[in-house]
Amino acid sequence: MLLVGMAASCQSDLETIEEVTRQEEGPLESLYDVELIYSDYGRIRMILNSPQMNRFENDESYLELPQGLHVVFYDTLKRETSSMTARYAINYEDRELIEARDDVVVINEAGEKLNTEELIWNQKEETIRSDKFVKVTTEDEVTYGTGLEADERFDHWRILQPHGTFRVDTQRE
Repeated sequence: MLLVGMAASCQSDLETIEEVTRQEEGPLESLYDVELIYSDYGRIRMILNSPQMNRFENDESYLELPQGLHVVFYDTLKRETSSMTARYAINYEDRELIEARDDVVVINEAGEKLNTEELIWNQKEETIRSDKFVKVTTEDEVTYGTGLEADERFDHWRILQPHGTFRVDTQRE
């Protein structure tokens, strides 16, 4: 009888311990109307704005931007060089990667515009890439394809698998 009573009391104590030590799966922090200024050696590199930012600390810490983001890039003279918007993004802080999704738009200084549904921005390597369908609109043409590699300011870009109709210059020099 005594053993049965002890076993029952241990069971409820284990349940209580589990209940108290169980961690919530929600964010550690939630911020609203966020403006982050990134700088190198006192020079503003970019300004990121987002309506909401959630910080998570699991196996890998990350920031979730569930209502999207707007990023403006600047040169050393603080002139705007390009911008990026998306409806959703995750910033993996340790790996310095931002994954932007849902109606991603990048516009460079020359007015060239990239549209895609997913973009990986590697802050360490200062590159952007996509494995999804992309559309690049320049002053005189629209190019479609699957996959893209570019520098983070979208000055130099390459569509990996272009498709569609292309203009070819046939004049000889």
